[in-house]
Amino acid sequence: MITLCVMKLPSWPLRKGSLLVKLLQIRWLGQISDGIFQSALASFVLFSPERQPNAVAAAGAFTVVLLPYSFVGPYAGIFLDRFSRQRIVQIANVIRAIVLVAIAILIRSGTTGILLTLFVLIAFGINRLILAGLSAGLPLLVSKEELVSANALAVTGGTIGVVIGGGIGIAIKNLLDHSNRTDLSDAFLIGAGALCYLLAAALTSRLKKNSIGPHEHEISPESRGWGEMAEGFKILRNHGDALRGIFATATQRSGLTALTLMALLVERNTFNAPDNPTAGLRGFGFALAVAGVGIGVGAFVSPFGVAKFGRHLWIRISMIGPIPFLIGVGIHPTDWLLLTAAFFAGGFGQCVKVTNDALVQSKIKDEYRGRIFAFYDVAVNGGIILGALAAALLLPTSGKSVLVTVLISAMYLFTAFVLLAKTNFSARSHSTI
Repeated sequence: MITLCVMKLPSWPLRKGSLLVKLLQIRWLGQISDGIFQSALASFVLFSPERQPNAVAAAGAFTVVLLPYSFVGPYAGIFLDRFSRQRIVQIANVIRAIVLVAIAILIRSGTTGILLTLFVLIAFGINRLILAGLSAGLPLLVSKEELVSANALAVTGGTIGVVIGGGIGIAIKNLLDHSNRTDLSDAFLIGAGALCYLLAAALTSRLKKNSIGPHEHEISPESRGWGEMAEGFKILRNHGDALRGIFATATQRSGLTALTLMALLVERNTFNAPDNPTAGLRGFGFALAVAGVGIGVGAFVSPFGVAKFGRHLWIRISMIGPIPFLIGVGIHPTDWLLLTAAFFAGGFGQCVKVTNDALVQSKIKDEYRGRIFAFYDVAVNGGIILGALAAALLLPTSGKSVLVTVLISAMYLFTAFVLLAKTNFSARSHSTI
């Protein structure tokens, strides 16, 4: 305790008039809108009385919205390194609002086919482009010493924003469902999300054209899509610790996705009556809220953890941290153990994410940062998809499974002790993968 009190405190990046404050407002408002949108979408697809979800259906929903970005991500990264990121974020928010209006119209009519899926894919793809652009531009607004704290604010505030937005969506939906059809309530929520995206676009105008990059001397005259993505991968190979950190983050998100699907199914089909989807949605929303609290705690302690242990050791500690709680909920799945696992998995997971974001940002020059973060997003998306598919194969409809939590724990241990072994993952390491 005494050691903790006398250790060097992390740098605080927020100052009056800081451009970082404006960037955070754009990101946080957009992600609150994401939470509202996602709560309505989950209600329509997974928690409607006429739809009985199983692990395959839930995993399919994750895969459908994430897999396409894994193919267009490399090109998104090139755009972020060739054109004004501020303009891209602003225009993308406007387009996203228009897409949500179309989705609201489709849901109002009860449409569940390919057309709805296409618009949902577009909405999620645009969202990833915006977040990659804001992440790539963040290092231009703070010093290297402030990167961990700035990422803790940006990433964690955004994640908490999604949780808050989801909670707002669930609360409004419960009120509206008493006097309206479920589909009408979901459409109303998505329309509200569209208005928030328009406001985020308006807030983006407060940033100057090149304030979050790229600078003119950094812009490549050519764009080669996947070729330049490969070039970005080669750059990462010269910073092996950053690349290993990206794979560790993807692994952590893979396990977290499987745990999320487990929580969805046990709340929908075990902890609550399967014929009462509203109760299941409430329970799942509460579990996400508890995970959001854990995420906030993880963000708060990460700068102190990095100051005490260094970025590399802190990431290894954070990979191991949630394992006992995962095993516990697998052996004896109860409401309280699920909430405990959600809190610690969310908290330690956020420690990994914000710390590694700062690690990557500090190693990569701005002229390559857009495509590096596009690659980062593609890798994390791939991990999420693999986690969802594995859960689909292993989880029963009840959601209860010791095997899944044991496999997640084993994967985290392997990452911490093999992929992130000290000889290959430390401040003094110049390893490649």
